[in-house]
Formats: sequence, C-alpha cells, structure tokens
Amino acid sequence: MEYWRDGVLEGCDNPKKGQYSKRNPGFTLLEVMIALAIIAITLVTLLASQSQSLSLASEAKFNTTAALLAQSKIAEIEAENPEDLASDSGDFGEDFPNYHWDLTVSYLGFAGVEEALDYLRQIDLVVSWGEQDQYQYRLRLYRFVPMRKK
Repeated sequence: MEYWRDGVLEGCDNPKKGQYSKRNPGFTLLEVMIALAIIAITLVTLLASQSQSLSLASEAKFNTTAALLAQSKIAEIEAENPEDLASDSGDFGEDFPNYHWDLTVSYLGFAGVEEALDYLRQIDLVVSWGEQDQYQYRLRLYRFVPMRKK
C-alpha cells in the first residue's frame, strides 16, 4: 500500500520514478502454482483412500453376512438325514438378494482305510454375492455318515 508522507511517496525506492520496493507483500506465480499442486495431490490422496475405505467396508459386510448365512445353511444340512446328502445350489430368498449358495458333497478316499470310504463325506459350501459372484465365502466340512443297519 502506498501513501504520501512529508512529500515522499512511501513504498517506493525512488519516488521520482515510481518504482516499488521489493518489500511489498504478495505471492509470486510460482508460489501459487506450488501451493495448488500440493492441494491437488492431497485431494487425490484423500479421495483414493475414501474409495478404498468404501470397498473394504463392502467386503467386510459381505464376510459377516456370508458367515452367518453359511452357518444357517450348515444347520439345515445337519438337520437332514445324513444319507440324503447331495450336491445342490440355490439362493437365500428375498431377505438376502444376490446371495447364492452352492453345496458340493463328495466321497473321500484315503489309502489304507477303504472300509471308511462309504462313511466319510466332504461338504463344500460356497456363499457368493455381487456381480458375477465377485465375493465368495468358502466353507469345508467333513462329516461321518453312519450306515443304517439292515
């Protein structure tokens, strides 16, 4: 800011030529550009971390829900007759849209224990959700199925 004092223009090195001193406060173009670059980098970093946070929250929600749904499905399987175990698939109804399950039952074979082959089953349950089953929760159980006496 310039003003006249005692016949001299303050803020000028040479009042006759009207040249301003270098003591004037202000920012150069370079300083402004550097400040804007720092702000831009900070904003990009914050937005990227926010996006990652939302993705992780969605995955955590799926893992929690899928574990509970898998536990529920296993309880249904255990309530059934063990001899009726068979591979199957389906969904969890309107309460859990886009959640699907796939059950695979297979016989196990171990060398040296051929007698137990008919009794031991491997049960694989996959709970999936999302576009093209993007998220999957896998559960593997082994079940001893005793044969009925004839």
